[in-house]
Amino acid sequence: MTDHVVIAGASGFIGRYLADAFRAEGARVSTVGRSGADAEWGDTAAIARLLDGADLLVNLAGKSVNCRYTPANRVEILRSRVDTTRELASAIRACATPPPLWINSSTATIYRHADDRPMTESTGELGKGFSVSVAKAWEEAFFAEDLPGTRRVALRMAIVLGDGSALVPLRRLARLGLGGPQLDGPWFSTPARLAAGTYHAFRTPNGRQRFSWIHIADVLGIIRFVREHEDIDGVVNASSPNPTDNVGFMARLRDVLGVPFGLAAPRWMLEVGSALIRTETELVLKSRWVVPERLEAAGYTFEHPVLDRALRDIVGR
Repeated sequence: MTDHVVIAGASGFIGRYLADAFRAEGARVSTVGRSGADAEWGDTAAIARLLDGADLLVNLAGKSVNCRYTPANRVEILRSRVDTTRELASAIRACATPPPLWINSSTATIYRHADDRPMTESTGELGKGFSVSVAKAWEEAFFAEDLPGTRRVALRMAIVLGDGSALVPLRRLARLGLGGPQLDGPWFSTPARLAAGTYHAFRTPNGRQRFSWIHIADVLGIIRFVREHEDIDGVVNASSPNPTDNVGFMARLRDVLGVPFGLAAPRWMLEVGSALIRTETELVLKSRWVVPERLEAAGYTFEHPVLDRALRDIVGR
């Protein structure tokens, strides 16, 4: 019997990768999204018809956080995650045969800035600020409803490396000789940014902020693994067992690209540059130290556990 996989938010690079991979395996893949999808947001009845009898739901919907955290963008970052998750829950409740497994995207950013020890599902400490508040609300919406026929897993994903990921601009910088570490340092704030929780406070010097990552092939591998292991539910860290730091990541990237040197970018340069390209320095300066405790305990074997080989695989493609 052909699997029916429904992917919500399939327009991003992760969604496209998963859809192509499932189709290559012979599955029927349907999508939920905006115009052009098999069912559109706001039409809960159509989404319910799509989900009724489906074998797997994967939700990746959400506005990209690679933007300036203006009031309007903050509202949309939150709404695009929480409202879509709630709508999927409503659609599942309306199904005669609900999907047995719902995997929802979450983020490793939910943990605090960590440069002292790794964050696991059992011992990790949740952080504070705008990004963390979004992640908390997202997971709360995901687990809020009583859906007895559907097992739910929230993947707290580290930075996903693949064709179309954050690797693209970093690769450009490295080839221009600007692929050194991103260095944190003191920087002024404003009352508005403090109140909104969007100010990044200086904590980790010398580019030693931790960098947790995962190859996109392992995102697919983890989804397959979770399907096979029906005892896994709740939150799962989706990250390589071998995190690095910013200095190490940029050095490995330069090695893979054959670039002999890279100029470092101090905090003032990052702040000016991020304002010009309409993004936030938090994305490169927050120390994310996350390890996949539950996956390793359950016996998952990573296809790309080592950064150097993972980067060579992606750049080689």
